[in-house]
Amino acid sequence: MDLPLDNIKEKEIINLSEEATDTAYGSYPKKRGLKQRVESGFVLLDKPSRTRSKTAASIAKQILSPLGVKKVGYSGTLDPNVTGLLPIALNAANKALSLLLVGGKEYIALMHLHKSISVEVLNKTFKEFTGKIMQLPPVRSHVKRQYREREIYYSEILEIDNNDVLFKVGVESGTYIRKLIHDIGEKLGIGAHMVELRRTKVSTLTEKDHLVTLQDLDDAMYYYEHDSDERFIDYCIQNIEDAIDFLPKVFVSDSAVDTICNGSPLAIPGIVKMNHFKSGEKIFISTLKGELIALGKSIIASEEIKANGKGIVVKTDSVIMKTGTYPKYVKI
Repeated sequence: MDLPLDNIKEKEIINLSEEATDTAYGSYPKKRGLKQRVESGFVLLDKPSRTRSKTAASIAKQILSPLGVKKVGYSGTLDPNVTGLLPIALNAANKALSLLLVGGKEYIALMHLHKSISVEVLNKTFKEFTGKIMQLPPVRSHVKRQYREREIYYSEILEIDNNDVLFKVGVESGTYIRKLIHDIGEKLGIGAHMVELRRTKVSTLTEKDHLVTLQDLDDAMYYYEHDSDERFIDYCIQNIEDAIDFLPKVFVSDSAVDTICNGSPLAIPGIVKMNHFKSGEKIFISTLKGELIALGKSIIASEEIKANGKGIVVKTDSVIMKTGTYPKYVKI
C-alpha cells in the first residue's frame, strides 16, 4: 500500500565536470544555523482538533515571530475537527509548498454505518472505491462543485466494532474523505458518516518526521528565549530541502548561483552534475552543497544536454535563495 512517491529509488547522478564548491559561501543544509533555517524552513505541525488550519498556522507564526518568521503558509487544508500532518512553510519556503500536493496523502478514518452490514459486503465495496473514482466536492468546499476524477491508491479496514469502521486510506490530493465515506454509505444502501479523521502522511512526510504540536513549538521557544537552548527549536524547524527531496536535481557551479537567484534561466555551462529528468518536469536547482536555489521547469531532457553543449535547460519560476548568498559571476 503505497502513495506515488513511496518507492522512489536513490537517483543516479550524472557528472558533467569535477568542479568543487567554495565553503566560504552558502552552507550545507545539515550544518545550517537556526536563523538560516528560519529563512526557508518548515514545521511539520500536528494540527489540533477544533482548530482551523489557518488559525493553527497563524498561532505558529506568532510563536516563531521572535526568530524572524514574517510569513507562513500551509499545504492541504484540514477541516477544524481533523487532526494530523499540516506542513507549515516559513518565509521563502512558501514558494515550494505546493510541491507537496503531488505525492498524495494518507488518513486514518472512523466511519459510522447507519445500519449493520456483513464484513464481506463491506470489503467488496471498499475494493470498488479503490483506483480512479468520480467525486463531487461537498457543498462546503473551496473548489467549484463539479464532479472530478480522483484516485484512491489503497484502503485497508483496520477494525470493526459494531457499526463503527476504522480504516486507513491513501488518496490523491484534493480527495474529500468525508465525501468518500458518504459515497460508500450510499453504495452500501445504508448510509454512513465520518466520526473522526486524522492525516498521517503528506507526500513523503510521515508522523515520524519531526511532527510537533503547537505546545511543542511554544515550549521550544521558551527554552530558546529563557535558557538560550536551541536543541528543541532545532528539532521543530526543518530544511525545506528535506520535504521536496523527491524532485530531480540539477547541481550548478558556485559561479552560476547568483545569476539564478536573480531569476535567470539555467543554461548548460552552469551545470556540474544532475539526475535524469524529462522535458517538462519540475526541477530542484541546487548548489553543490545541496542548497535549494530555485525551482523550475525543464525545457529539454537530461539526455540531450551532452549532445547540445549549450542552451537553456531549466526555466526558473520560484527563486528561494537570497541574492548575494554566493558571489556574482564575473566574466574573465
